[in-house]
Amino acid sequence: MTLEVTRLEPGAVLPTRAYDGDAGLDLYAAHAARIGPGERASIGTGVAVAIAAGHAGLVLPRSGLALRHGIALVNAPGLIDSGYRGELRVLLLNTDREQAFEIAAGDRIAQLLVVAFEPVTVVEVDGLAVSERGSGGFGSSG
Repeated sequence: MTLEVTRLEPGAVLPTRAYDGDAGLDLYAAHAARIGPGERASIGTGVAVAIAAGHAGLVLPRSGLALRHGIALVNAPGLIDSGYRGELRVLLLNTDREQAFEIAAGDRIAQLLVVAFEPVTVVEVDGLAVSERGSGGFGSSG
C-alpha cells in the first residue's frame, strides 16, 4: 500500500518510520510553538495525505513525549477519513502543571497509523443477542 502525501508548505517533513516494520509513521511540526502548562494547541504538520478507500488514519501520541514532557493528544486517537485532503493537524495538550513545552519546526509530535476497516450498515432491532458480559461497563471484569 502507498500513502500519497503532498507538502502544503516548503520545508514540511514527510511522514517517516523510525525503524523498518514500525506500524506508525512519525508526524512532524511545520512551525515552532510553545504550549504553556495545562494549555492545548493545534499544531500543523504542513502535509496532506490521500488515505485509500476502506482505510482510515489514526493520529496517536508519542510515548516519549508523554513520558518525558507530559504531552498528550486531546482527542486521541484523532481520526482521518479517507476523503479528507486538508492539512494534518495535531491537537496537543501539555499536562505538566509547571513547565511549558517548546516545539521546534521539524520535531516529531505524533504518529499516524493507517488501518483498514469494514464498513457497517446500521440496522435497528428489537433486542440484542445475549453475551457473557451483557451490559457490564467499566470495572465489570474485576
